[in-house]
Amino acid sequence: MKGYLVLENGHRFSGELIGAVRRGYGEVVFHTGMTGYQEILTDPSYANQIVVMTYPLIGNYGINAEDFEAKKPWLTGFITSDACSKPSHNASEKTLHTYLEEQGIVGLTGVDTRSLVRMIRQHGSLKGYIVSGAEIEMVDGSFTFPDLPRDLVKKVTTPVITQHTAEGEHHVVLLDFGAKGNIANSLAAHGCRVTVVPATTSLEIIRALQPDGIMLSNGPGDPQDNLDLLPTIRALGEEFPVFGICLGHQLIGLAYGAKTHKMKFGHRGSNHPVKDLRTGKVHITSQNHGYTVDDATLPSVLEVTHVNVNDGTVEGVRHRTLPVFSVQYHPEAAPGPEDARELFVEFTTQMNERKGHRLVYAT
Repeated sequence: MKGYLVLENGHRFSGELIGAVRRGYGEVVFHTGMTGYQEILTDPSYANQIVVMTYPLIGNYGINAEDFEAKKPWLTGFITSDACSKPSHNASEKTLHTYLEEQGIVGLTGVDTRSLVRMIRQHGSLKGYIVSGAEIEMVDGSFTFPDLPRDLVKKVTTPVITQHTAEGEHHVVLLDFGAKGNIANSLAAHGCRVTVVPATTSLEIIRALQPDGIMLSNGPGDPQDNLDLLPTIRALGEEFPVFGICLGHQLIGLAYGAKTHKMKFGHRGSNHPVKDLRTGKVHITSQNHGYTVDDATLPSVLEVTHVNVNDGTVEGVRHRTLPVFSVQYHPEAAPGPEDARELFVEFTTQMNERKGHRLVYAT
């Protein structure tokens, strides 16, 4: 069935509809990774977004039960140049087309994604619709582009406290702002027992769980929508080692007085070079964010530890006196493949040091 992407700047891109036959509306963003489309589809950070894949062939290894980042997709549309309908992989259980249809997500393939991405890079992220050709004719080409929903963290967070891993040397409480599943898996691989809690969990409940450390996850939307969470984050930093990833990084910045701003078209891909200013090493990173911490507003208590090699934006900070640190990129995605392992080692080292101090005090 003929379909279109209709953008708020008046441009249209044609293609063929796949997946669910329905209208999709959201912020149109692009991802530059060659693989990982299943993880992208189920990353809660893409809530209310239509994702354009720049690599021309998507779906060639199908969909399997092991590579989901969340139980369901949160994006509102998926666009490719070519969507493979006959995948070839021993783990494949279904096609991309079938998965989109099952999950109620509309897709558009056969699109000139090179031209579309150039437009987004020029104009910035744009709101858009994926619609059928019949709907174009029915509304006579007239579309309105309302503001997108906000406060998305409350929408995607887990509703209840869950135990992800029952055993481990360190107990980590993971505040779920829209956490990718591999964050908890990576913590478990580094010897952590992980308890996942809703984003709005109170300081008292977190204390009662007796964690050794706190992980602040990734998540969707504008970090400024989560100002109500900042007092808890500041209080946690006074008591526990804290490690933030992506949105968690931005909220640490806000919690200590920095500001954030929306980027023109964000960073979404799996090969972004990031320099660790402490060692001079450049790491290849996976990223998915449309906002950044404004380095000009950083308070004196925060030190920049990482910067993006391409545009100089802040990619990591640490508190000068507290065991609190964060990175803008996704170390759990490991495109390096082990470039970011040292961050989890740093976190476990901080938890070990905290346990040592507690033992000395008890003695």
